[in-house]
Amino acid sequence: MKIFLKYMVSIRCKMLVKAELDKLGIHYKTVELGEAEIEENISAAQWNELNAALKKSGIELIDDKKSILIEKIKAVIIELVHYSEEPLEINLSDYLSQKLNHDYTYLANLFSESQGITIEHFHILHKIERVKELLIYDELNISEIAWKMDYSSGAHLSNQFKKVTGLTPSFFKKIKQKRRNSLEDI
Repeated sequence: MKIFLKYMVSIRCKMLVKAELDKLGIHYKTVELGEAEIEENISAAQWNELNAALKKSGIELIDDKKSILIEKIKAVIIELVHYSEEPLEINLSDYLSQKLNHDYTYLANLFSESQGITIEHFHILHKIERVKELLIYDELNISEIAWKMDYSSGAHLSNQFKKVTGLTPSFFKKIKQKRRNSLEDI
């Protein structure tokens, strides 16, 4: 039996779900972003107990098909941007269609209607968050980050970063460095 989860965005979320399932004695095969495969059917009481426990940490069980599909779209994008090392070889729209077995137009309309932003904008926001992480780590230069994040150039990355954050990547890096140094001095 598969259960689907809302607001599950990180490896920590996966660990939290596993811990809650263990506490309730619910056996699972896998726990991935946005879903878990349970070995047995769970009762309504177990469902409610699990949902209440997860809600305390900001995660919710979902059961309507449209919400499940929206969460799957988010999980695929988050996995792609934050955890995949390989650059995307095909268009995002084709990738999502293949991965979720739905027409992209349907996915895009459903997502926009529910979330108030386009899939593309959601993807860009996550790419910029990942770029912020990479800038803070200070292991790669802008060109290397641009290549890693599948931008055509460092200039393209910088323009999109400024459009989303209002800051240039170098200014963002300086601000973070100043804050980090200030905290170390305290």
